[in-house]
Amino acid sequence: MEIRRYKHDAAYSYTLGMALTIELIAQKDSYHIRKIYVHPDYVPKDDKNNIFEICNEAQLPVEINKKVFGRLSMKENVYVIGIFDKHDMNVEPGRPHVVLVNPSDSGNLGTILRTGLGFGFKDYVIIKPGVDIYNPKTIRSSMGAFFHVRFTYYDSFEQYRQKFSNHQMYLFMLDGKINLKDMKERQQKNPFSLVFGNEGSGLPGFFRDYGDSIYIEHNNEIDSLNLSVAFGIAANSFSE
Repeated sequence: MEIRRYKHDAAYSYTLGMALTIELIAQKDSYHIRKIYVHPDYVPKDDKNNIFEICNEAQLPVEINKKVFGRLSMKENVYVIGIFDKHDMNVEPGRPHVVLVNPSDSGNLGTILRTGLGFGFKDYVIIKPGVDIYNPKTIRSSMGAFFHVRFTYYDSFEQYRQKFSNHQMYLFMLDGKINLKDMKERQQKNPFSLVFGNEGSGLPGFFRDYGDSIYIEHNNEIDSLNLSVAFGIAANSFSE
């Protein structure tokens, strides 16, 4: 099968770069890896980071193929690509969830996965329409965190809420009722979900009816925080 630049309906995705591909290989028990491609100009830095040795030990097929890099990589410094099959990694009940309502930026999503993993959040829900978590841009911006998390797409927030009716919903809104700083003084209910809106529009006002609406206090020099920054602040607070 000829490998082409990623599209949403493709059955596979891929890692761009040595570090990400090594992370993929480390998770080979969870992901079916089709093949590792190596650029003809690839030069191993040392024996420990030799992709040929790593693939040989993992019993993975390797192919030197310059044309694949021309199709898939937009950057000249990519010398290793890993092709793997998509598959479901559904969120676990009883665990804290991060719910993203209609996220639209691949880079933000990848940063959220990386930040969340650092604070112990491994379960992510994306409410459609939303960015494709399998997009190589998301995987790359996650710095490998993608391979350590679980995720599920839902057609609507109501569908998700009905599925996890036992979760306490903490909704992050610019005009929320509770200051995040005050949440430390309140008893945190488990299991819970941290819910964030789209990068541009946030959560609609009616979401207040779904749980505790929270705001992150900042001065009036800015309108709002970047989604990934706001999530990082919230994740740090709730991880405590």
